[in-house]
Amino acid sequence: MRIPQEDRDILCRLAEQQAGIAGLPVHREKAELWRRLNDLEPVRPLVWINEVCWNEMSADDELTLRCADPWARELEQGLRRLLYQWRHFPCDMVVDGYLSCPLQIRSTGLGLTEDVDIARTDPTSSVVSRHFHRQIVEPEDIVKIKTPVVTHEVAATEERYQAMVELFGDIMPVRKVGIKGRWFAPWDELIRWWGVTEAMMDLVLRPEMVNAIMARLVDAYMAELEQWVSLNLLTRNDDNTRIGSGAYGYTRELPGSPYDAAHPLPHNLWGCATAQIFSGVSPEQHWEFALRHEMRWLERWGLTYYGCCEPLDIKMGILRRIPNLRKVSMSPWVDVARGAREIGRDYVFSYKPTPALLAEDDWRPGLARKMLREALDKSRGCNVEVIMKDISTVRYQPKRLWEWAEIAMEEVLRTPGPQ
Repeated sequence: MRIPQEDRDILCRLAEQQAGIAGLPVHREKAELWRRLNDLEPVRPLVWINEVCWNEMSADDELTLRCADPWARELEQGLRRLLYQWRHFPCDMVVDGYLSCPLQIRSTGLGLTEDVDIARTDPTSSVVSRHFHRQIVEPEDIVKIKTPVVTHEVAATEERYQAMVELFGDIMPVRKVGIKGRWFAPWDELIRWWGVTEAMMDLVLRPEMVNAIMARLVDAYMAELEQWVSLNLLTRNDDNTRIGSGAYGYTRELPGSPYDAAHPLPHNLWGCATAQIFSGVSPEQHWEFALRHEMRWLERWGLTYYGCCEPLDIKMGILRRIPNLRKVSMSPWVDVARGAREIGRDYVFSYKPTPALLAEDDWRPGLARKMLREALDKSRGCNVEVIMKDISTVRYQPKRLWEWAEIAMEEVLRTPGPQ
């Protein structure tokens, strides 16, 4: 992989900046705070920002890509975004002291991909509206869901690894990194093939069909997991890897036992699951058509995170059946006080403030502070992480997000942890 010298110079300058930042003592301190939070020890609320509208974030050309080679541009983009976040909205982020070389893994997929019409309001944004064309209509359509076949392209991995070592080895270590868990959201897939309205109607009209197709899809995922294990593709995620829809996975409870550093297994890692489309579904139906199927996946992992956008403040009764549950998403649609009562000190309260504040015609920092302060007061006594995510737009005013980050840190720093 021959990278032009100009591209090499750009990448090395950026990597040197990351190395300098990663060496700061604050990252060890922040990692310990996240470890305490995830181990349910008393600590102040922690803050992290993710899922940023990067197309609107450019300031002083900080995010402008200058490399020519396509692979170099991929590396450059990751470095520039990390450095940008550190400069403008770091909150409690932790910066790695190494660079990751992902294993080159291929999968044949599930046999279906979304057939969709897309409507855009901003041609530069990846946030779009979708109209799905149905591919699952009758019970016979279950055969369309295939079992993935996974391969690891060892030579391609080694080629990229050696290229990165040659490029960055004198600046930072390079590590081969495999699969650090998965975003396990079977219903996110199903509604793309089934149709949202049709799938929800079939919960009532054709429950046997729903359960059969959900079981088949989870079978496919479980078969894929077994291939990851047999091919030794898993990498531990009890570090500054994002877990579920929350933040980092630091914990002393993983990797657990038994553990072989040369061959991590699912029980050495975090797992997650979510059924976002079930926001308006009762706890009983959530269990019947989602969670009891997802349990097959969740039980394989050492610790787990559940949820994303679906309001779970009224569903802790079923979630407590997950034996290794540690973190629960509390989306912008929950009753925070009720969620805090239901969760208590038993799990991490993964609070998601509404990003809609950042998208209004006028930015109202006073309201942002008031809403966050109220949520922190209502969840006092819980183990809280504050995750600002799903940021579709800041109206091309990136300083809105910068200011929100400053407000959030001011508020959590004056909020005591659970006693």
